[in-house]
Amino acid sequence: MFKPIAITLLAAIIASCATSPTGKRQLNLVSDKQMTAMGLNAYSDMKKSIPISNDRRQTAYVRCIGNAITSELNDNTQWEVTLFDDDQVNAFALPGGKIGVYTGLLKVAETPDQLAAVMGHEVAHVLADHGKARLSANLAGQAGLVVGQIVLGTQLEGRDRNVMAALGLGLQFGVLMPYGRGQESEADVLGLDLLAQAGFDPRASTRLWLNMAEANGAAAPEFLSTHPAPTTRIRQLNAQMPKAMNIYRDAVAKGRSPGCTI
Repeated sequence: MFKPIAITLLAAIIASCATSPTGKRQLNLVSDKQMTAMGLNAYSDMKKSIPISNDRRQTAYVRCIGNAITSELNDNTQWEVTLFDDDQVNAFALPGGKIGVYTGLLKVAETPDQLAAVMGHEVAHVLADHGKARLSANLAGQAGLVVGQIVLGTQLEGRDRNVMAALGLGLQFGVLMPYGRGQESEADVLGLDLLAQAGFDPRASTRLWLNMAEANGAAAPEFLSTHPAPTTRIRQLNAQMPKAMNIYRDAVAKGRSPGCTI
């Protein structure tokens, strides 16, 4: 019984591969319509459960940056930016054109260019379908563990339980976490070009991640994290900086100056 199941599962996964904007292969087991619906539902729930800032100046500032970045996308999405009144040092973007920024981030992203680095990064996740790929990878991983259980038998005892535990750890630390780190690095690269195209200085991105490292304090080892270490992030950003600076200089020469101030 195992062989037909395994062959069917493998064929489905191979047939569901897609390519990211930088040419990376990633799974695509969920439709755009499903991802948009999930993004809109999640955003609606967050707006009900997390206070929305009533600071008009900060809200206008964040929306100015978000609008400058998303105006470079040349798509038909009506992007919405919400400033949440919360101390989290974070931001996010969701399928369906929804961006959320927490007021805590404004204490760490000290300039418009630094905040643009975060927002550009988050929008890049959506453009690259990283949410879809992550969800697809989890679905495929769960299916793989089910197949493993079929192979070992439904009644797991002794050594078999250890095998399944090892499979679970291998999936988490060997596949899903590195997969997440790869997505973060790709979003850094895409976001860097995006913010430069909008007229924000890409050099601010490295200062931002230094600020983030100081704000977060001691972090988990990189191999135990879904995000690259700040030093890794900065090194990768610096490698992409010459290209981003050319994009930025071209944007400035064309008169792109977002002028977002608080």
